[in-house]
Amino acid sequence: MMGRLRPGVTRAQAQSGLSSAFDAWVAATATTDLERKNLPRFLLEDGGRGVDRLRRSYSQTLGILLAMVGLILVIACANIANLLLARSEARRREMAVRLSIGAGRLRVIRQLLTESLLLALLGGGAGILVAVSGIRFLTNVFFAGSEPFALQPELNPGVLAAALFLTVGTGLLFGLAPALQTARVDPMPVLKESRGGGPRSGARPRFGLGRVLVVSQMAICLLLLVGAGLFVRTLSNLHSLDVGFDRNRILLFRVNARQAGHRDPEILSFYANLETRLAAIPGVRSATMADSPLIGGGAWGWAVVPLGQQPPKNAPTGHGSGFSRSATHVLGVAPGFFSAMRIPLVAGREFDERDRKDRPPAAIVNEAWAKVNLGGGNPVGQRVVSFGLDNAKPRQMEIVGLVRNARYDDLTGDFPAAVYLPFEQTPDRLLDEMTYFLCTAGSPLGAAGAAREILHQADARIPVAALSTQTAQIEHEMVPETLLARLCTAFAMLSLAIACVGLYGTTSYTVARRTGEIGIRMALGARRATIVWMVLRDVLMLAVIGLAIGVPAALSASKLVESLLFGVRPGDPGALAAALAVLLGATLVAGYLPARKASRIDPMAAVRHE
Repeated sequence: MMGRLRPGVTRAQAQSGLSSAFDAWVAATATTDLERKNLPRFLLEDGGRGVDRLRRSYSQTLGILLAMVGLILVIACANIANLLLARSEARRREMAVRLSIGAGRLRVIRQLLTESLLLALLGGGAGILVAVSGIRFLTNVFFAGSEPFALQPELNPGVLAAALFLTVGTGLLFGLAPALQTARVDPMPVLKESRGGGPRSGARPRFGLGRVLVVSQMAICLLLLVGAGLFVRTLSNLHSLDVGFDRNRILLFRVNARQAGHRDPEILSFYANLETRLAAIPGVRSATMADSPLIGGGAWGWAVVPLGQQPPKNAPTGHGSGFSRSATHVLGVAPGFFSAMRIPLVAGREFDERDRKDRPPAAIVNEAWAKVNLGGGNPVGQRVVSFGLDNAKPRQMEIVGLVRNARYDDLTGDFPAAVYLPFEQTPDRLLDEMTYFLCTAGSPLGAAGAAREILHQADARIPVAALSTQTAQIEHEMVPETLLARLCTAFAMLSLAIACVGLYGTTSYTVARRTGEIGIRMALGARRATIVWMVLRDVLMLAVIGLAIGVPAALSASKLVESLLFGVRPGDPGALAAALAVLLGATLVAGYLPARKASRIDPMAAVRHE
């Protein structure tokens, strides 16, 4: 519910006043000790924060994505800092001249920071333009086929203000080190050195700040690649998950006849006749129905135990999601449901004409329920007690069948303990809305038009709700995992590209400074392969150091996302090995190009330059 506070009333005052009235009302509605023990609470929250369910569902996912964006920002800034360091080396003589004719070091630092800030602002402005034009494109690319995506990313003043703050902050922070390094130059040695053609080109590369930045890029890039690998494997495991029923070529939709005025017992015949007419649609192999969809619609549940046993304490009762694994999930189904959905029958029989409303109550249980309550084995013929919806009067039922486990409500975790009831013997409250499953020979959506027409003919007041294929319904339940896997992969590839560009630039700059040395080596008989290996050796050294730092960091960070993984453990060796292979391969490519260029240096030209 949504409401607006009266002028002068605080949220705490409204919470206090409404809670007392709500507590008194809900206490009066409780009829059992269990209900009195588990009374709901009244809570007011700020409506400006959006729908709480969405925030709970996506907050952790978006938090991880925000952290990955921050790491990519660090990699990009490290790249810019490296470029500024290289540029400061090239401008040593210019800065030495400025300092020698009286420029203060603070003024030099201020000039260099101004240049860094201008560069950052230009990049930030270009990024905002790209975001404005590309945000819708990226949403469509990453969530094509998802039904429907609840979050619509958009730019707003808060986002723009944060982007401006980060742009200015990173521009000043990562431009400070190159500025300080340039301002510390000693003018006289540099001016003397410049007369000989610049800095000593034969100097061996030192492990300075530039190389520290490259190593940090490698470590962060490995961290992102491992995260992407874990989430991709999670999504792959969900796609190949055994749901226990046939998910292909099934059209499902919901119908609520009670809202249109249908009442008991006529509503039973209405739903049954509608099922018969839907089964006659050309291209439909079979049609069946249940009081709830198998995936994505929540679950009905209450205590169902063998005769003579007491129900578990605090057993859930009602409809919702997230029931404990020890709870019994209850589903009312039509005759032929298990054969239509291809849920194998292990023992006994399916529901049929013998399970009408006026016949003895019957039930079919799955293997998970039989294992939890009876220790396994064949339960057919045994009697159970259903304590009913909202702790209604207990009812004895005979188990007439045992079926294989199938998913109900949730995709992850163990198969739930489930009890299936005949459609006509299902409590009336569950019959408010029915979900129809049309098993087709071709494309499921091809039967959608005929299904709508049949329902319109049966009762034009009843709309077709939540029309979808079973595959799309399952895909919709994987939206958070899909978001993580696709965006993390994109971010990891982006970080890899940025890191490789930075490594290529650093290596090219080092090769350019060592032109004289390389020319002398080749003049003395060094082979091209030797020069290539000499350059690649330095590149591999940086990569190995970065990986040595990144592997422990990735193993530690993966434990933070353990709750979002499915079928894969934190620090999975496969994901780690794939990330190492990708990063080492990209590193060798980025280092080989400058190395190959170094091996083609003309020795005579290099020596003359030296």
